[in-house]
Amino acid sequence: MSAGPARARRTGAARQQVLRRATPYLLVLPLLAFIATFTYLPIAMSVNLSFREWDFLSPDKPFVGFENYRLLLTSHQFWNSLQVTAVFALVSVPLRLVLALAIASYLVRETLPARVLRGALFLPAVTSTVAIGVVFSWVFATDQGLVNGLFQLLGLPKVTWMQDPQLALWVLILVNTWKQLGYDIIIYIAGLQAVPGELYDAASVDGGRRFHVFRRVTVPLVMPTTYFLLVISVIDAFQVFTIVDVMTRGGPAGATDMLVNMLYRVGFTLFDIGTGSALAVLLFILLITLAVVKARVIGRKVHYDS
Repeated sequence: MSAGPARARRTGAARQQVLRRATPYLLVLPLLAFIATFTYLPIAMSVNLSFREWDFLSPDKPFVGFENYRLLLTSHQFWNSLQVTAVFALVSVPLRLVLALAIASYLVRETLPARVLRGALFLPAVTSTVAIGVVFSWVFATDQGLVNGLFQLLGLPKVTWMQDPQLALWVLILVNTWKQLGYDIIIYIAGLQAVPGELYDAASVDGGRRFHVFRRVTVPLVMPTTYFLLVISVIDAFQVFTIVDVMTRGGPAGATDMLVNMLYRVGFTLFDIGTGSALAVLLFILLITLAVVKARVIGRKVHYDS
């Protein structure tokens, strides 16, 4: 007679244990479904379209194999866009990180001027990219631009900033750095605030100069922050679009034609969805490869223990 209640208690305990283990998965299931629907499913569809020919209107999507990839890899425009994007990333990313760490080292102090400057520097990061592009298009305009107006006051000749293939990319690097710098500074300040003050006191007692303390104490201890910013900055540099589209549209003569600008032009202007999808897949593979290389080369030097 006692076996029945005991068996019921064991069954109830087993059900509660299964429910307890399943509860976290049930709670995240809606989010997983959302991510799968709006992230993983579009990625899979893009990969599928990269092997097909489609013009957005035709109901037929004939399979063409690797033809879209062959067209891209033998295209001068693709290699030009890859080169322009690589130069943009190689210049803008180190510039952002060096300036951000240097400025954050001074603004980490909890003073009123430092707090005001933090807000002022962070403001471009939350400002509309389109608005920033329009304003800087006026600033660097050849005839009525602010920069050339200052040059005329100094007796210097006008410079065709946005029409010169040698200068247009550098203008975009400057504008993008100005916009993103505030975000990097705030992240660096958070990292610097986590550095124990005792280490600076010990370095000061040992007679360390400011530069040597910065190099031997600050830089190694904010390496996790630097690695995080490096990863997202490289991704941002390879996906930059709005600034370029507003200010130069990839010109002059393809000097600022980034990969995403080429993707937009091929996919949504020429309506070559197959080639555009192939370009998106190549960009995805490139970013994954860069992330793995950074993890192998730099990630090993990052230590998260304090």
